[in-house]
Amino acid sequence: MSIKKELEKELKEKIKEAGYEIENFFLQPSNRKDLGEYQINDAMALTKKYKKPPREIAQDITKVLEKDNRLQNINIAGPGFINISLSDEFLIECFNKIHQNIQEAIDTLPSKKVIIDYGGANVSKALHVGHLRSADLGEALKRLARLLGYEVLADAHLGDYGRPLGLVILEIKKHYPELAYFDETYQGDYNEITLPITNQDLEEIYPIASLKAKEDESYLEEAREITVKIQNKEPGYYNLWKKVVEISKQEIKKTYEELNVSFDLWQGESDAVEYFAELNDIFQTKNLLEESEGAKIVEVKKEDDTSPMPPLLFIKSNGSISYETTDLTTILERKKKFNPDEIWYLADGRQQLHFEQVFRAARLAHLVEDQVTLEYIGFGTMNGPDGKPFKTRDGGVMTLKNLIGLVKEETTKRIKEEIVSETEKEEVAQMVAVAALKYADFLPHRTTDFIFEVDKFSDLEGKTGPYLLYSTIRMKSLLDKAKSLKQEKVTQIKTKEEKELGLMILNLSDVLIKSLESKTLNDIAEYLYNITSLYNKFYAENKVLTEENQNLQESWLVLTKVVYDINKLLLDILGIKVPRKM
Repeated sequence: MSIKKELEKELKEKIKEAGYEIENFFLQPSNRKDLGEYQINDAMALTKKYKKPPREIAQDITKVLEKDNRLQNINIAGPGFINISLSDEFLIECFNKIHQNIQEAIDTLPSKKVIIDYGGANVSKALHVGHLRSADLGEALKRLARLLGYEVLADAHLGDYGRPLGLVILEIKKHYPELAYFDETYQGDYNEITLPITNQDLEEIYPIASLKAKEDESYLEEAREITVKIQNKEPGYYNLWKKVVEISKQEIKKTYEELNVSFDLWQGESDAVEYFAELNDIFQTKNLLEESEGAKIVEVKKEDDTSPMPPLLFIKSNGSISYETTDLTTILERKKKFNPDEIWYLADGRQQLHFEQVFRAARLAHLVEDQVTLEYIGFGTMNGPDGKPFKTRDGGVMTLKNLIGLVKEETTKRIKEEIVSETEKEEVAQMVAVAALKYADFLPHRTTDFIFEVDKFSDLEGKTGPYLLYSTIRMKSLLDKAKSLKQEKVTQIKTKEEKELGLMILNLSDVLIKSLESKTLNDIAEYLYNITSLYNKFYAENKVLTEENQNLQESWLVLTKVVYDINKLLLDILGIKVPRKM
């Protein structure tokens, strides 16, 4: 239990001693710092229960709180708002506990098993700018949830089973019709076939095949037929498909690694297909399937719907499995293999209808128990300076790799050559570029579209990832230079900034929990900037290394270490690595 939570628990008991029981008691940071650092606003709500004026209740509570030497400046404002501040002695104690163990500032939540689905990369396609937010947000939520006590499995959930793969295989067939994969009489080992295709070839093949499908109905129909052959595991097509998936997966992994993103599971849509027969039986047994123009659908509309809700397409008219159905089989697979309490899906705002259909169908079929949460976590788009999705110079979709390269080119200019050696420059530029991208991604609420400006978010000044890295590195440098000095405990608080830092640190757990509950990281991003800026203000006004008062110097070094540890923790949650120097 965090220090603040422990304080709230004890104050709740003291208020009970005054004759009042408060069910959910917490200290609310005050907007009027001149009156107090925290507010207790419960007197108003207690009036009805205890049949007393709120100010009288507040006076009773205040008499008890005044006996607690951890509190000071206790006063009542208006009809019954209680304002309190924390004593310096208590804050010193807090600093020292957190210095010994940062967990003293963090509450954990009741354990849950959660699967987070935040990859969604399509095999044979290059990861593009649209994949960035899913990767960033999902990775951060995974790390945050684990910190707060959840058991989390992260699944890349690759798109490897639909028509795009049929298009790619068809285009390979057009280029290399002589490959044994397309010979129905072939009896050899498919693993021994050399495929003259690289991942770069695959990334070039898909756009070509996609354009042909739009312009030529017969080409599209042939791709559909190949998709069905893959799904029916016809040996040649199926083995070629497996080879294509593996080639593409390795490149996808490398790009995610550049972003400091990792997954526990590299499942694809295809991995759940073994559960399709069982899924089909469940939907048939419950009479949920209807025929519609040769296809099978599931009606998911509710009587109280105020907007159109089309039926879920279960099996297409050509017999292939729909995108929605692979998500349903995946839910069934996850239930059987992992039995999660919650499944979170990260995808951009355009996927909302899709997930609503899938979740409704899953509930109708009772694929998971009613208490299991299925949650769609939508987000807005990251756009270029023109307000539109990032494009290449020739107007094409920008790949994620190219975007990282673009930012890396800019951050390289900001690295001080006299500090970073030539051999380290490449690695440091990469870390700073990823920090710039990620922090810019986390600043707005996840549902908000925002404009990413390369120059602005790569700057070492202002609310940017590079600013946070630079400041954190400077804290570490200060601590390294002071290794010979005592860094054991805080003994005094001298400045206003120290007090403000202490209060901010006590509120850390509230920020973390709020971020997990809202499934957005903007509060953590703001907190990180605010605590860093406040520390920098303190640092600019106090000469820590040359301070002659040794007790004061020691206090300041411990304060620096606490802020540094929090910065490192929060940057790690956001998936941002800190270089040794920059």
